[in-house]
Amino acid sequence: MAVKNFLIFDFGASNGRASAAVFDGKKFNFEVLHRFDNIPVYATGTLYWDFLKLFSELKTGLLAAHKKYNRLESLGVDTWGVDFGLIDKNGKLISNPVHYRDEKRNSMTEEVFKIISREELFNLTGCAMASYYSIFNLYALKVTDSVEYINASRLLMMPDLFNYFLTGTAVNEFTIAHTTLLCSPSPGRWEFKIIDRLGFPREIFNEIVPSGSIVGNISKSVCDELEIKPFPVVAPAGHDTPSAIAGIPVADKSRFGAFMSIGTWGINVLEMDTPFISDEIFKSGFANEAGVESMTLLFKNFVGMWLFQQCRSKWLKEHTGDITWDDIMLEAKNTSSTGSMIDVDAPVFVLNQTDMPGTIRKFCSDTGQKVPESLGEVARIIYESMALKVRHNIGSLEKIAAKKFDYIHVVGGGTKDVLICQWIADSTGLPVFAGPTETTSVGNLLMQLKAAGEIKSLDEGRQISLNSSQVKNYNPENASYWDYLYERYLKVI
Repeated sequence: MAVKNFLIFDFGASNGRASAAVFDGKKFNFEVLHRFDNIPVYATGTLYWDFLKLFSELKTGLLAAHKKYNRLESLGVDTWGVDFGLIDKNGKLISNPVHYRDEKRNSMTEEVFKIISREELFNLTGCAMASYYSIFNLYALKVTDSVEYINASRLLMMPDLFNYFLTGTAVNEFTIAHTTLLCSPSPGRWEFKIIDRLGFPREIFNEIVPSGSIVGNISKSVCDELEIKPFPVVAPAGHDTPSAIAGIPVADKSRFGAFMSIGTWGINVLEMDTPFISDEIFKSGFANEAGVESMTLLFKNFVGMWLFQQCRSKWLKEHTGDITWDDIMLEAKNTSSTGSMIDVDAPVFVLNQTDMPGTIRKFCSDTGQKVPESLGEVARIIYESMALKVRHNIGSLEKIAAKKFDYIHVVGGGTKDVLICQWIADSTGLPVFAGPTETTSVGNLLMQLKAAGEIKSLDEGRQISLNSSQVKNYNPENASYWDYLYERYLKVI
C-alpha cells in the first residue's frame, strides 16, 4: 500500500509536541516536528493554562506537517486529564482553563463531600477521590458565582477544546470525560445523579463519543489562515494515560503483565474488561479509569518525575551553570543512601512548591529520619521512594487480581531514565520492559488508524506498535537491599 501520513499532538503537563507518523500498512515511523513548553501562568490569585499560546503551538505544528507532507489523513489531540474550558452562548472561550494544581479547587473537596459522599461518588463513577478532578473546580466556580460559570453554555475538556477550536464541533470524548468525576464508567453516559445533586446545568455537558471517532474536518477559518486543505480531526483517547496504555506493544498475551506509565505523574495499571467497583477497591485507593474500546484501567496514580522537575528548578537557582537530568541521575546513583524516604503521595508533594528540596528535608525531619543535605542525597531519596511506591502498588494489584505478575511494562517519558527503570525492577523483583518513550503518541495514532479503517481492533494496533518499537529489558537485582528498604518504607507511609 502507499504510505499514509498522520499527525499527532500530545500535550503534557509541562511540554508538548507535534509528531508525524508515516504508516506503510505494517509499521510506522515517527518524526517529531515541533516541541514546545507548557508553562502555566499565575495571575490575580489563580493558576491558569495559557490555552491560546498552546493553540498557537498546535497551529505551528500543523503548518510544519503540511509543508513537509502536504497530504495528511487525519490528526488527533491528547492531553493530561481533568482540566477544562467553558464556552459561552456565542461559542467563545470565556477564560483560560484553571490549572489542576490551583489551590482554590483543592479546597472544595470537603464541600462537595457534604453533598455527596466519597463512597457514593466512587460507586457511581468508579473513580478515585483526588482533589484535582474537574468536579471540584467546577463546584468552586459555581459557589463563587464566577463569570465563567454564570455564562457557560458548554464544558469542554482540554483535548475537546482543541478539537472545538479546530473544527467548531463540540463533543466530549469518553476517556477524558471520565476524568471529571461526573461520568459513568459505562461508555457514553454522564452521571446526572451527581450533576443534579451539585446543581450543575445539564445542558453544558455535550454528547460523549468513543475513542476513534471523527469529530469533523478542520474549519474553513483555520484552513484559510494556514493556507491548507481541510482534513479530518479524530478524537483518540483524549486522556494521555489511556492513550499511552493503548500504545503498549504487547507481544505475548499469555503472560500476565502490569502496565505502568511514568512522566510528570506515574500510574500503575491493570487492564480489565469491566469496571471493578467494591469496598476493597475504594479503601485501597485504587480506582477505575476509562480505556479505549470499552476497556477499564484499574489504576493508582502517584507523583512521578514532577518531584525532579520541582527540585531542578530550585537547584538551577542555587547553582551556576546547567544541571542536566543525567547529572541528577548520576548524583543519585553515586551517592550513598541515607536510608530516608518519602511518601511521594503526601499532599505537600502534589502542590506546586518553590522549594521542593526543602519540602523533602522537612518531611524527613518531621518523620524522624536522617535529613538529606546534598543534591545527590535528595535525588536518591526521590528515586528510591518512587521505586518503593511502585512495589507497594504492584503488590496491591496482585492481591486484587489474586494472581502474580510476570512482568511490568513501563512506558512514557520516564523510560529515558535508566536508573528509575532498573530500580523499579530491583524493588519489585520483576522484569521490566521499557519503551517506547512516546507510547502516548502511539496510542493516539492507533485510534486514528482505526478511524481510517486501517485496523479493526486494538490488538491489531498493538501488533503494529510491536513491529515499530524498540523495547529495553531490565532484570531485577539486589533483592535483599530492596527488601530492607521496603520494611523501612512501610513504617513511613
